[in-house]
Amino acid sequence: MAALKSLLLAVPLAVMAIPATAAADPVDRWTTHVAEASKRFGVPAEWIRRVMRAESGGRTTLADAPIVSRAGAMGLMQLMPGTWRDMRVRFALGRDPHDPRDNILAGTAYLRLMYDRFGYPGLFAAYNAGPVRYARHLATGSPLPAETVAYLAAVTGGPVTSAALRPRPLAPAAAPLFAVPVRAGMPAAVPGEGTPDLLPGGLFALERQGATR
Repeated sequence: MAALKSLLLAVPLAVMAIPATAAADPVDRWTTHVAEASKRFGVPAEWIRRVMRAESGGRTTLADAPIVSRAGAMGLMQLMPGTWRDMRVRFALGRDPHDPRDNILAGTAYLRLMYDRFGYPGLFAAYNAGPVRYARHLATGSPLPAETVAYLAAVTGGPVTSAALRPRPLAPAAAPLFAVPVRAGMPAAVPGEGTPDLLPGGLFALERQGATR
């Protein structure tokens, strides 16, 4: 009986000793859509994941309603209505900005536009603050919003200096977030997986996607 009692006492203690399983990352739920967007637009999947994590935490709803910021940014990638509309038309996406697949595709297309203009890590500042505001920062030295500075630290994994934000030639393979080899001069999800959609110019007058989100 004493042995049985000791065994019964030991079981709860053993259970308590088992480490708690880490909470699942909500961003992982969208791996399939992220992979598709990465391949289509030649943007590393890890960049997409980090932006999504910073923007929405991988959630599609907040308080039982589609996730929308106070400024009106929508969905997993928190796109402003004008940016969503432009990406939807250019890439024949659906009409629902909260559709996870289409929102991820649109956000990734916009990331690619920002990369093509500003390189790494400037694309993230432009995604958050808007390309016009970020270009003004580069031209005049005007400070970036505190939100954008914090955003850069979140998506790059550490503080980013003003010097690092200056446009400069950078092979995407040298960017810290790349987890896979890439072709020289062009970010890619996986080498040899087809050609990304080409993104025509003309969107950089937009200021709708910005820090006022």
